[in-house]
Amino acid sequence: MSENEQKVGIIYTLSAYTLWGILPLYWKLVQEVPAGEILAHRIIWSFLFMMAIVFVTKNGKAFLHEAIHLIQHKKRLVGITLASITISINWLTYIWAVNANHVVEVSLGYYINPLVSILLGMVILKERLTPWQIVSFLLAMIGVMNLIIHFHQVPWIALILALSFGAYGLLKKQIQLSSMFGLTIETLMITPIAILYITQSNLAGSGSFTISPLVTSLLVGAGVATAIPLLFFASGARRIPLSMVGFLQYVAPTIMLLLGVFLYNEPFTKTHFISFTFIWAALFLYSLSRTKWFVHIEHKLFPNRKAQAPG
Repeated sequence: MSENEQKVGIIYTLSAYTLWGILPLYWKLVQEVPAGEILAHRIIWSFLFMMAIVFVTKNGKAFLHEAIHLIQHKKRLVGITLASITISINWLTYIWAVNANHVVEVSLGYYINPLVSILLGMVILKERLTPWQIVSFLLAMIGVMNLIIHFHQVPWIALILALSFGAYGLLKKQIQLSSMFGLTIETLMITPIAILYITQSNLAGSGSFTISPLVTSLLVGAGVATAIPLLFFASGARRIPLSMVGFLQYVAPTIMLLLGVFLYNEPFTKTHFISFTFIWAALFLYSLSRTKWFVHIEHKLFPNRKAQAPG
């Protein structure tokens, strides 16, 4: 792959993570709307926007073929259904947490998500962990336990976000669907429920879609806000090494953390700093462990152990 292609890949991928990082700013603009209703609109407009993308890019025939193939294969159909449910749980938790002033904990969830993915890979896919990954996981556990011990409560928002997104990633890995078709089918499956929810809200007089032209525009725009970074990521990730994607993925939670602390004035105590430091150290070690240089070091330290290729 050419150097120019890699530069384009970095720009696309960095743009995707930057957009994901500033997404709390978007949800704050519709803070007056209940999280469930925001989620319903996000699902519906994401589906409609993705269908438009599918047809504009002349992928309608391929999409129909993929949908029929899913229906004919029960295991993949169950997988995509579970993926739709887990991403809906993730989105709902994320939106509610942001608008309930828990942006710092949201960032924590996305910091520990890669380490949750390691755990899921070990437990479900029987993947073997490297010594560095084990150390990374233990460091992150210390960070989370420090929060639990000092605040006497489990950071459930962070854990739900990390577990749901980790499970979503695992399901998507097993289903093997493109980002474009995957998001389109996932939102298609939940759209009927979302329409029923919004219809019921409107009949009960609690619907928020017509509060103001601005709110209406933002709810419709939720589809674009969801799809654009995903499309950027899909375009960028295929142009750069997976190890580089691993480093760039921390841009999003870092931006969220900065927004939570400096823009929304959420508490960030000494306990938070100690816990985040353990988690940052865990992620730094984990990211390094995926590079060729670190694999070489591992081979030197453990000559009798078969080294795993990075990425």
